[in-house]
Amino acid sequence: MRREGAPKERELLVGRIIDRSIRNLFPKGYYYESQVMSNVLCVDGEQDPDVLAACAASAALMVSDIPWNGPVGVVRIGRVEGKFVVNPDMDELALSDLNLVYAGSLEKTIMMETQAREISNNDFKLALKLAHAEAVKLIPPQIRLASKVQNQKRSFYPFTVDSDVLEKIRAKAEIAIDTVMGNPSYGKFERGKALANIQNDIEAILKEEGEEKCLKFLPVAFDQVRKEVVIKNIFEKGQRVDGRGLDEVRDLHTEINLFAPLHGSSLFSRGNTQVLCTVTLGAPEDAQKLDSLVGAPKKSFMLHYSFPPYCINEVGKSFGLNRREVGHGTLAEKALVALLPPENDFPYSVRVTSEVMASDGSSSMATVCGGSLALMDAGVPLRSHVAGVSVGLVSKVDEETGKITDYKILTDILGLEDHVGDMDFKIAGTRVGITAIQLDIKPSGIPLDILCEALEPARIGREHILDAMERTIEKPNTEEKENAPHRGYISVERDYLGKLIGPAGSTVKNIERTTGVRISISAEGRVCVLAKDKASYVQAMEMVDSILGKEIEVGNIYTGCVTAIKDYGAFVETEGGSSGLVHISELSHHKVASVRDAVMIGQKLNVMCIGRDAKGNLKFSLKAAMPSTSSVQVKCGESASTAEVGSVTANAARSVAEWGNAAPGAAKTTIGSFPVETITKSERDVLVYKFPEKRKNTSGASNKANDVVGERQEHNGSQKLHDVECERTSKPGSVSQTKGIRAEAEYELERSLRPTSVSQPKGVTTEAENELKPGNVMSNKTIEPQVVIDVEYEAIVYKVKALGAILKLRNGELGKLFFDEGITSSTFQCGDQVLVKCTKIDQTGRPVFILVDSSKQMQT
Repeated sequence: MRREGAPKERELLVGRIIDRSIRNLFPKGYYYESQVMSNVLCVDGEQDPDVLAACAASAALMVSDIPWNGPVGVVRIGRVEGKFVVNPDMDELALSDLNLVYAGSLEKTIMMETQAREISNNDFKLALKLAHAEAVKLIPPQIRLASKVQNQKRSFYPFTVDSDVLEKIRAKAEIAIDTVMGNPSYGKFERGKALANIQNDIEAILKEEGEEKCLKFLPVAFDQVRKEVVIKNIFEKGQRVDGRGLDEVRDLHTEINLFAPLHGSSLFSRGNTQVLCTVTLGAPEDAQKLDSLVGAPKKSFMLHYSFPPYCINEVGKSFGLNRREVGHGTLAEKALVALLPPENDFPYSVRVTSEVMASDGSSSMATVCGGSLALMDAGVPLRSHVAGVSVGLVSKVDEETGKITDYKILTDILGLEDHVGDMDFKIAGTRVGITAIQLDIKPSGIPLDILCEALEPARIGREHILDAMERTIEKPNTEEKENAPHRGYISVERDYLGKLIGPAGSTVKNIERTTGVRISISAEGRVCVLAKDKASYVQAMEMVDSILGKEIEVGNIYTGCVTAIKDYGAFVETEGGSSGLVHISELSHHKVASVRDAVMIGQKLNVMCIGRDAKGNLKFSLKAAMPSTSSVQVKCGESASTAEVGSVTANAARSVAEWGNAAPGAAKTTIGSFPVETITKSERDVLVYKFPEKRKNTSGASNKANDVVGERQEHNGSQKLHDVECERTSKPGSVSQTKGIRAEAEYELERSLRPTSVSQPKGVTTEAENELKPGNVMSNKTIEPQVVIDVEYEAIVYKVKALGAILKLRNGELGKLFFDEGITSSTFQCGDQVLVKCTKIDQTGRPVFILVDSSKQMQT
């Protein structure tokens, strides 16, 4: 709860309805300050209190002593399933395709505010007639109430211009004003300057003549003469001040996509009226929250209209919410919202801004046109364009009866015609029908039949404007802009919503913080992801999929991480959180002696789901996710051509060339699409077989084609191809040579790597000895370390793995060296000598080292 503050948009709009319903019924010349306040004391939530507030204002004026020519009746008309409903409740209004607020006296229409879903002119005429009949019913009760109160109306002195003063000024100004008003070459500002000069000249003459009384009433009288000249030209000559016919629309100019960084933009010009519109798309939670007694708690489509002082060549200040700006913006918003797609199909929040760059009448209707263009430029799927035009009225009135004796309807009125005319009838819609209407009048009412007649010229003018808009852009833009937002949504079962949201929303917030997207989740489990660009959208959707977990399907390939290694296989957890077993028989197309020979904990693998076991547990296969390979024997000195390789795949053949480590100048050939160096005769025979593909190269760098023990990485950083151990020897004047592959030559290779001058401590079984025994895996038995923490040692690179290297000290003890950002698997080769320092002893008793100085590495 809180204290009531300043009026918000809702209160301003209701205040406009009340003001426009009662203002024109005050006596002519009544300029005394009067205030009507309407406070809602109680509301049932079923009826909108705005109509009741307008009726209450009328009744209050009737029983007051303020002179007022009321009362008025105010009603709301809706249409549900083709049937008109008088004063519909909020539920019926939500289903209605018409929301008409109508204020009228016994014989005339006073005010009209309409929002509709493309209602035809004929149907709208029927709604108006029903509204007037219902409004009249509310007038007798107010008259009876006033008669009971019998409050005497106060007397006042109306502000009027004496007839003799008016005649003197008319005689001096009429001809000059007629000359200016009859020149269509004048624009708004040029015409205004010419009239100002005429008024200044008359003022100077009156001063010379000493006409103090005329000088006092000069501004009012001059304006009255100007109005008479404009109306006379329309009735007698059929001529408007800019030379147009009565039913003509001013020249049009339209542009779109003015600013590339914006989601949508447009420029709409009609004569001297010009608006610049922009569109911004936001997440669903960017919708504007409404603090209203009735109606929806928020709205996802907003249109903000600005009328700065410079658009009419004036200087002024901006003070928060302006009632006129709020009213015009709401009118344009009502006109456009009817063409937006349902929120389920287009879950964006949309904000349209309209900056009036220049104004000469109907800037609110120009906002409708510019907003429609900008929305289509932004790719918002409007069903069709919406255009608006303002229709005016000039009339002759019998002074005695007050009835209109003659009138002319004007299409697309200027600011001057709005000033001198009787009404500003703003009508917006499509080719199908009307979407929004606002009626502002100056006299104490306009007959309903004139308003119904004005609907047709408004339709003709509207279609003329739609033709021009469609020549610029006919349908919503389907081309993806560089900075266009991306959105998508998925449906999540309620049982999994908590997993996605996380404790106190931590999981969703982490996704938003990491990717910069906006995620909204409805109570029904609809998750909407809105991103500022495609890259962040893809990243966010991958994170969502990873958290929720995709359904594992047989035959699909998934990326996973090795979480546990057993004698019978490796357990892999996919990015979606599903876990399964890769049996040892599914690790390679060839026989694998030990699971640890093929994979290691933490390794990323691409595996294929091949089914489920009897208990429903997932079964994965590594070999099914990679191509099968064959063995081939290549003799040194023979060309490794495609014919000699036989059935070896392109990747396997590439490995032959890499392992050969050919000397400079060796001939080259190609196998598949890879260049391969031919093995020269100076190198020993190499038996090549068993090329199991392992996993993707996470470091992005290639291993040198040397004596790498463990996983071999493909040169282009795609898949690791080999799991080998080889012997490296050096001879003076010769290149490094390869001795063999782990499968059968493992024991001999290990003997050559082990320093013979250093004996092993008694009672300590080295990992090398354990691993060299056929069929055995590395022992996990804790051993007593022979090294001291913070002491430097020289060591030999014994094995190179994806995440680190196994080092062998001079005493034969094995230790670990983990890679960091500056060190990768391609940094080392088997047999390299490195200077390291022990940092700790792990749980299994193995020493963990760090590199002391990479520049001190010595190649054996």
